[in-house]
Amino acid sequence: MTIDKNQVVALHYTLNALEENGEKTFIETTEAENPFTFLYGVGMMLPKFEEELQGMVAGDKKSFTIVPEEGYGEKIEEATTQLPVEMFADSGMPPIGAMLPLQDAQGNHVSGIVLEVSEETVTVDLNHPMAGKTLHFDIELESTRPATEDELAHGHVHGADGTEVH
Repeated sequence: MTIDKNQVVALHYTLNALEENGEKTFIETTEAENPFTFLYGVGMMLPKFEEELQGMVAGDKKSFTIVPEEGYGEKIEEATTQLPVEMFADSGMPPIGAMLPLQDAQGNHVSGIVLEVSEETVTVDLNHPMAGKTLHFDIELESTRPATEDELAHGHVHGADGTEVH
């Protein structure tokens, strides 16, 4: 079955960041027994990622690159904030490099990476961790199937037992 909108797609991938000198820096890969599974065509993935998968069928392999403008954007150096240390009174001070779940003034969930900790503030980078990176994917499509009405209504894939798949 060819990948199409409102289908459940299961694939394996290896993701590397391409450096300016052409070198690859490993980021992550799927495990053999645990493919990456998602709803295709419903806005869950980067549009360019889905575009690259279009027309693939189970067993197909493909490699492609997504530049920052088509991925998570360029890194914005000014996209930092300083949080008062009082915010961490109950949980303890986060270490440098920790990813913090945050919420903006409009209630949107964002993540921030701790850059610096002082006696008064915790400085956090609000850029997406992949901002500014050129992403190179090596993909092998394992399977596709039509999504169920429940999966489409809930916005995520369900396993055979009806529970959410990550």
